[in-house]
Amino acid sequence: MAHLMDSSIPVPLTRRTFGLDALLGLVPGLGDAAGAAIAAYIVGVGVRLGASRSLLLRMLGNVALEAALGVVPGLGDLFDAAWKANARNVELLERHVASPDGARRASRALLITGAAGFLLLIGVTAWMSLRAAGWILGLLPIAGLPASP
Repeated sequence: MAHLMDSSIPVPLTRRTFGLDALLGLVPGLGDAAGAAIAAYIVGVGVRLGASRSLLLRMLGNVALEAALGVVPGLGDLFDAAWKANARNVELLERHVASPDGARRASRALLITGAAGFLLLIGVTAWMSLRAAGWILGLLPIAGLPASP
């Protein structure tokens, strides 16, 4: 299923492939929904195989990233063709079956690192927004005070 959705169609004269997911994404709304349903099936296989919560969250993150960026016309379809969330998730499941503890530790580490990076990004964005707001307010004359040079 992952191969069909992500890598079944070769790009002539290259080593690149894409799958039906990229083609389905060309159909507004319905194509992305169909791709997400198939991706959800693969995550469901992970549940049946007893994958850890951290591994399932990582798999859902792959699907969510592809779905979120997949809605951007044109660029989203190119991202779908390159990201290959289904193939990534199958690879994660294969690692889980081969070494459940190793896959759990790797997924947990990635989720913790990703969460820390996300919090850092929010903090930097908030800091930059406050700095920009202060700069803009410094340019505005306030009643009774001279304007900043």
